[in-house]
Amino acid sequence: MVPPEVAATLSGLDLLQGLLDGTYPAPPFAETTDLWPISVETGKVVFEARPSKRFYNPMGFVHGGWISLLIDTVMGCAVQSTLKAGQTYTTLEMKTTFVRSVLETTGNLRCEGIMLHSGSRTASAEGKIFDSSGRLVAHGSETCLVMDALKKVS
Repeated sequence: MVPPEVAATLSGLDLLQGLLDGTYPAPPFAETTDLWPISVETGKVVFEARPSKRFYNPMGFVHGGWISLLIDTVMGCAVQSTLKAGQTYTTLEMKTTFVRSVLETTGNLRCEGIMLHSGSRTASAEGKIFDSSGRLVAHGSETCLVMDALKKVS
């Protein structure tokens, strides 16, 4: 994991590029969620994720919380890709719409995040998740608070 004091010296895009090319280690949650970056550019990110039975709910398909985690990650990273050194963000609110269920046999999911708006204090993004056949699985939107990376939030 990149120490916060190091991350604060990098632009959001530089940090994401470093995660993509292996300069910086992935955050711990990425290992437990089987999620990894594929491409990053200013205002747009693409990740892939592997559904498995360990994410199943009692009904026998992938839990919506895992799908929400994926879409929150790509929407947040789309926002992060536009931030200057010394800035960070946190999610203020998000909405996820589930279109179809996901099984282990669905195959890898393509998760896309796109920046919609960037203001001085808030930013918004949208996200889409597609199955291995290109069918929409879920879509969502979120608003993020942009803040000083080294200022503690209380």
